Amino acid sequence: MDMVNTLMIRLYVGVSTRLRDERGDVPGWVMITVMTAGIVAALTLVAGPRLKAMLIHALNSVDG
Repeated sequence: MDMVNTLMIRLYVGVSTRLRDERGDVPGWVMITVMTAGIVAALTLVAGPRLKAMLIHALNSVDG
């Protein structure tokens, strides 16, 4: 009976360790998300007016 308990404990610890490892690095993902948002905001400030002008030009050229 002691052998079964030991096996069950080892199985539980092994499964819970794998599940804990698969959650990932949450602070790392948060940092990546915030940095990506910052890059998009910076590019929008720098290139936004030019992209808007290009879109308007492209739409006007299609219209005739």
